[in-house]
Amino acid sequence: MSTSSEQDRERLKEEYKEHYRKIRDAKEKLQRSKYVRNVNDAMQKMNADELLSSVDDFLGSVRNKMVNIEARLDVAMDQFLEDHPDTEEQDEELRKAKAHDTLKQIKQEMGMLYSEIEHQARHMKVEKTVGKKEDTVSGDSDIKSREDDEDQK
Repeated sequence: MSTSSEQDRERLKEEYKEHYRKIRDAKEKLQRSKYVRNVNDAMQKMNADELLSSVDDFLGSVRNKMVNIEARLDVAMDQFLEDHPDTEEQDEELRKAKAHDTLKQIKQEMGMLYSEIEHQARHMKVEKTVGKKEDTVSGDSDIKSREDDEDQK
């Protein structure tokens, strides 16, 4: 008998569980239907004309703000261009400055190269003949004698 009462008890327990599941499902369906009904009511209450007019008003205000900002930007750019010289002139000045710096650097490098050559010549005990400042009269006669030698050939 105890087994039959346990079985009855288990059967009743399962029936109660099933009954509570159905109640819970019914409550969930009721919640969903209330939500859908509220959304439908809100959609029906919305007037499309009012919605469109509010959107149009919003877009109009945005356009007005944009026009105002563009006008201020134009004024600022005009003032900037008046205050600053032409960019082409600045570019030309910049190019000239770079060219001058490059030329200066090349001259310095050439001077250092010339100094190195003179330094090496001093260590080799070589006497400098080209570019040596001596009596210009003797230098002119050397040039004439070389030209005569070349003409004879």
